[in-house]
Amino acid sequence: MAYQIITDGSCDLGREIPEEAGIKVVPFYVTFDGRNYKKEIEELGVREFYQEMVDHPKQFPKSSLPSVQDFVEAFTPYVKEGKDIICLCITTKFSGSYNSAKTAAELLKEEYPSVRIQVVDTMVNTVLQGLLVLETVRMQQAGLSFEQALEGIERMKSTGRIIFTVGNYEYLIHGGRIGKVMGSAASTLGIKPLIMLREGEIFPIGISRSRKKAMKRLIEQTKDHFDKIGESPDDYQIVVGYGYDYQEAKEFRDQLLTSLQTYSNCETIDIFQIGATIGVHTGPYPIGLGLIRRYEIG
Repeated sequence: MAYQIITDGSCDLGREIPEEAGIKVVPFYVTFDGRNYKKEIEELGVREFYQEMVDHPKQFPKSSLPSVQDFVEAFTPYVKEGKDIICLCITTKFSGSYNSAKTAAELLKEEYPSVRIQVVDTMVNTVLQGLLVLETVRMQQAGLSFEQALEGIERMKSTGRIIFTVGNYEYLIHGGRIGKVMGSAASTLGIKPLIMLREGEIFPIGISRSRKKAMKRLIEQTKDHFDKIGESPDDYQIVVGYGYDYQEAKEFRDQLLTSLQTYSNCETIDIFQIGATIGVHTGPYPIGLGLIRRYEIG
């Protein structure tokens, strides 16, 4: 039986990739005034979102998760067709989207008991979630069954890492992602944080005095990571993620690729724009990379 791949708006795959791959995306909501919420991409473009942040640096937007009803509406057309569903949601450490999807699945199970709806806590977010979703698509295209795809997802998700920096600490402080004492001290000193997401949570992994040095350190941290785990980048999917500044992302991608080619056969790295769901916490200038093991590697 065929299965449908669904994910939430944290995946940051944009509009075209999901359409081409047949992925259904359930968007998050974003507001700048605390009252009027808009669906990301469907009602508020990512570029428009970042431009608003850049133009109004003291304005802190908020995001809101998809409702149970949003997921019910997303699932219903497929369960009516008798299609099983794999729904990949942002880490539960960051959002309750998984819980909304899980409740929606339970509601539909009563009416469609023969259809399987598996909701997955991916333990990742943003471009890394996007990579996991695309690996799930690759598994489906390779003919893996519903059960085999779920096994592959479980194997892969713990291998995922995001290594990144941001323009300043303000948004992380405002969003409760980092301690105010540490954030205030860092803002005063003007240092740039180096941050890693692993197993659903973010951890500080260093600091740097300038943006350029921070990006250089991210590339060094990438090599350190592969050295530490004793694996090759050739067995991983790797992408660069950015917020507002695409030109900077291209330069960072080229530097990362040059480094990777000294210890792997990596030929290309795609660039994904980090969406509003995560952008409300990072501000307009996040930059970094996501990596996750390919499904073929056991």
